[in-house]
Amino acid sequence: MTREKLLLIGNGMAGVRTIEEILERDANRFDITIIGEENYTNYNRIMLSNVLQNKNTIEEIITNPQSWYEEQHIELVHHDPAAELDAAAKIVRTESGKEISFDKCIIATGSRSFILPIEGSNLEGVMGFRTIDDTLKMLEIAKSYRKAAVIGGGLLGLEAAKGLVDQGMDVTVIHLEKWLMETQLNEMAGGLLKADLEKQGLKFLMEKKTARILGDTRVTGLEFSDGTQLEADMVVMTVGIRPETTLARQAELTVNRGIVVNDWMETSVKDIFAVGECAEHNKTVYGLVAPLFEQGKVLADMLTGQAAAPYSGSTTYTSLKVSGCDLFSAGEIKEQEGVKSIEAYDGLANSYKKLFIKDNQVVGIVLYGDTSEENRYFKMLKQKQDISEFTSISLLSAAGGCCGGAAAAGDVTQWTDDETVCGCNGVTKGTILKAIREKDLTSVAEVTKVTKAGGSCGKCKGMIGDLLTYVLGDKVASAPTGICGCTDLSRDEIVLQIHEKGLTSSQEVYEQLAFRNKEGCPKCRPAINFYLNVAFPKDHEDEPESRFVNERLHANIQNNGTFSVIPRMRGGQTTPQQLMKIAQVAEKYEVPLVKVTGSQRIGLYGVKKEDLPDVWEELDMTSASAYAKGVRSVKTCVGAAFCRFGTQDSMGLGIKLEERFEFIDTPHKFKMGVSACPRSCVETGVKDFGVIGVENGFQIYIGGNGGTEVQEGKLLTTVETEQEVIDICGAFIQYYRETGTYAERTAPWLNRMGFDHVKEILLDLQQRAELNKRLDEAVAGKRRNPWEKVVEDKQIQKELYEVVRG
Repeated sequence: MTREKLLLIGNGMAGVRTIEEILERDANRFDITIIGEENYTNYNRIMLSNVLQNKNTIEEIITNPQSWYEEQHIELVHHDPAAELDAAAKIVRTESGKEISFDKCIIATGSRSFILPIEGSNLEGVMGFRTIDDTLKMLEIAKSYRKAAVIGGGLLGLEAAKGLVDQGMDVTVIHLEKWLMETQLNEMAGGLLKADLEKQGLKFLMEKKTARILGDTRVTGLEFSDGTQLEADMVVMTVGIRPETTLARQAELTVNRGIVVNDWMETSVKDIFAVGECAEHNKTVYGLVAPLFEQGKVLADMLTGQAAAPYSGSTTYTSLKVSGCDLFSAGEIKEQEGVKSIEAYDGLANSYKKLFIKDNQVVGIVLYGDTSEENRYFKMLKQKQDISEFTSISLLSAAGGCCGGAAAAGDVTQWTDDETVCGCNGVTKGTILKAIREKDLTSVAEVTKVTKAGGSCGKCKGMIGDLLTYVLGDKVASAPTGICGCTDLSRDEIVLQIHEKGLTSSQEVYEQLAFRNKEGCPKCRPAINFYLNVAFPKDHEDEPESRFVNERLHANIQNNGTFSVIPRMRGGQTTPQQLMKIAQVAEKYEVPLVKVTGSQRIGLYGVKKEDLPDVWEELDMTSASAYAKGVRSVKTCVGAAFCRFGTQDSMGLGIKLEERFEFIDTPHKFKMGVSACPRSCVETGVKDFGVIGVENGFQIYIGGNGGTEVQEGKLLTTVETEQEVIDICGAFIQYYRETGTYAERTAPWLNRMGFDHVKEILLDLQQRAELNKRLDEAVAGKRRNPWEKVVEDKQIQKELYEVVRG
């Protein structure tokens, strides 16, 4: 069968994504040629602001390198734009004169920056912000010049301005309207955004109209309609984009603002299609990425003969890629006839939310500061959910109704499969889960490569990590160094800089150590949080958002979306009163499984998420930390008090160890076992810290690990007293905390450090005492039952919303 010739005009995001979708459906259907204007292979255009803000390099935003085209047998006509489209003859001529024939043609020429038609707009130093070349030119100018003016206070303008500030320039944003991002934000949110950006070094001239650009051959400044002037060495125009339709108009396709297409992305000429920013569907041209990818899927289905629904338009939303300025906006955000609103402002947290309501449905959303519930509200908007049963408080309050509600609202494992995880690339939870399961993916990087999720702004990488944990548990791949592509610094270099610079928050680490991603990623966020906890246990405030979902919720998520609750029973010992409480709670909340765990605790399996706070409150027991990268339980035998072979009080010592070290963070899970005799009924030899009672005292073993790679513990020493056991254990934990790499278990850590070296440290009385002293500081901040103040927190949460009006 002869393959049809498919020609793509435009090597940008929308067009190449359509080709990827076609290849995924039927890789052998077409001979594909792609014509590209720029001197680069396909790249992620929305990441240009990250390049300007020192978060990424040009190489890191290349989506498809040259090798990809070769592997897919795609002919790439590079840096040679299409100049003429002969629709009747089905031929395209490039600027160099090359002729390419086609059976089917996709136009994906995107859009161009709109340059204001004013005097001086052609001067050197005046540019748009649209391409890699634009970005490189801005970076080059920033090396030699100091003052920059950005015309336009929209999304792109603010990202460009922040990038130029990060390059050391004095930047002023000129905006025609009263507040920033006026099409996406209301006046309140726009004011909060302006205040936060001013703290980051940006300057603003609001309600200013640029009359002309000053200079002879190179820009020297701006003159405004009121006669005032501003000195500037560079002017960046971000006042809008215009669909690139030149080729389509020349070929006499129907063109309004964009190339007119129907629900199947067909133009007015047979076998010619259009997707992306150049296309106009139902009188709408989209400038955001997610709708363009939705169009590409529809076109791929149609071209490969797949049964699929037609394109019916997209519900869009906006977010800003500037550190410290989290915002989310969607839908209708203007109060008009029939539209009412409710809003809340938390001055303490500098967060604001406003919902626009019409006919008992959310029709518009504005969030600033805390955007953790963007998916909840966006789902209401898209699905036109009836909210008549909600009160103003319940609608504005975080989902979950308990302490940590914001984190709970963002728990991606509880979302439905059709909800969008990666808004930049339009990737749903279901798509990610399917890819993980069917393609055996074990890391965020692999998920990104296969699905594109997390490949743009990166804010969803934490959720991707949570989904990996949800599917794979401990099998999720982690970097052997505990850090990732955000930085080239090693674990030791990061920890050294934390101490030397006195860094006490993750944000300070990302910024002062020049991390490429200023928000971190799922690999480095929990690691940095852990290193800060160890370095400054008193000054660093633990960051729950940097912890994995199980740690945030204080419960293990199960394969059906419910949770396991495992209360602490020190040394595996319990009381009739505790057993009765567990039984009562299990009966009241209809817990489907009550089981004795491998660590001698009683676990409640199948607890619903919304019941977690009340379950913990009624149990009135602390958590066994069965989910944590930290000191977990101590497994014991009954010991000399009951067993005829026992030589020591194993339960008593186990309880003392557990009380001393519970809730302490460690690089990975840390398990202990205490046996009263060498029969070792609690498998002491495969514990991180194992104790065996003998006639003359206690044998101590370290570095044993169970799991997929079993490692037998090594005999460290024999001591006479329980206090010596506790002191050695404390020193061992603290040395592991201070020198271990995050996500590294004690067995590989011991191999890396050297058993003899660790033994020398632990058996040195002075060093042992110093390690225990440092551990005491960490112990002083250990947590109580995470849900014990749930009733108080529910009330505080309501009081935080200071302004609520309808």
